[in-house]
Amino acid sequence: MLYKLIYFFHIDFSVLNVFRYITFRTILSTLASLAFLFIFGTWVIGKLRAMQIGEFIRDDGPPNHIDKAGTPTMGGCLIIPVIIVSTLLWAELNNIYVWLVLFVMFCFGLIGFIDDYLKVVRRDSQGLSKKAKFSLQVLVALVVAIVLELYPGFDARLNLPFFKTITPDIGLWYIPVAIFIIVGASNAVNLTDGLDGLAIGPIIVAFASYLVFAYMAGHVKIASYLQIPYVAGAGELSVLCGAVVGAGLGFLWYNAFPAELFMGDVGSLPIGAVLGTVAVITKQELVLILVGGIFVVETLSVIFQVVYFKLTGGQRIFRMAPLHHHFELKGWPETKVTVRFWIIAVILALFSLSTFKLR
Repeated sequence: MLYKLIYFFHIDFSVLNVFRYITFRTILSTLASLAFLFIFGTWVIGKLRAMQIGEFIRDDGPPNHIDKAGTPTMGGCLIIPVIIVSTLLWAELNNIYVWLVLFVMFCFGLIGFIDDYLKVVRRDSQGLSKKAKFSLQVLVALVVAIVLELYPGFDARLNLPFFKTITPDIGLWYIPVAIFIIVGASNAVNLTDGLDGLAIGPIIVAFASYLVFAYMAGHVKIASYLQIPYVAGAGELSVLCGAVVGAGLGFLWYNAFPAELFMGDVGSLPIGAVLGTVAVITKQELVLILVGGIFVVETLSVIFQVVYFKLTGGQRIFRMAPLHHHFELKGWPETKVTVRFWIIAVILALFSLSTFKLR
């Protein structure tokens, strides 16, 4: 939007030609999100406190989390609008992929908002029922998957990491695969959001990685050189990924230990869903297992804990799930758990980038 207005004058001012480059607009989008978070962050925290919208701490959680009760939550109400506005300012708005991702962000954000509203404002500890939440998530992901399957410019084949020419065509099975990735990523990020700064660190790393992936997938020469699927128009998602990185950095300012603000489901659900959607569009669906390895492991720890508990009649693998709580109960300080998870996220992201050459 703003990008088009500025670029309109490029004939008279040749320096404005720089705005046609995705890389430059990605930088601007990142800085815009960061600036918006700093400008409005303190004000939003004050408003949430005044409205008594504070974190609800369950009795069965780690004992040291009691101190977090009442900390302002639903920070996603700040993060998501900032990302959307920054994207609208600097992205090419005739791009179908940009609008699909924004659609996912808005819808999953609405689901998260309803859940948070019921739990925090209405004091309903259950919030939105698991069945209703999951059904709505699947419905939104289904719409996106069908649009991609029918869109002429999108090749609905799987891209396998480490292999150049193996791209299995799974036909209509691509729709449930895409749904699984989008919904799975959404809930995986949500499960990870349990310590101050824990989720937002890997989120920043993951979106920085997919910023690069999107740019390479949308650049015909780079895609050809690396022998990865070329997705015309996918490069514009770099601008959106940059907006998430900027918003994430700004949010981390307030979410770092001791946290002044939590993102809530209204933040974690849409950000996770967007990560999954970007992975699907850029044809790096399976690489998400590496890039989002922290989210995957956190989710698996919950699944294994529940299954093992039921099979053994009450025994546990971990002291508590998700996994970060296990390390807390082993005596690790919260900050140590968080920073070590960040380090692992960076290592996994670097390894995922190597898949473009190890083919």
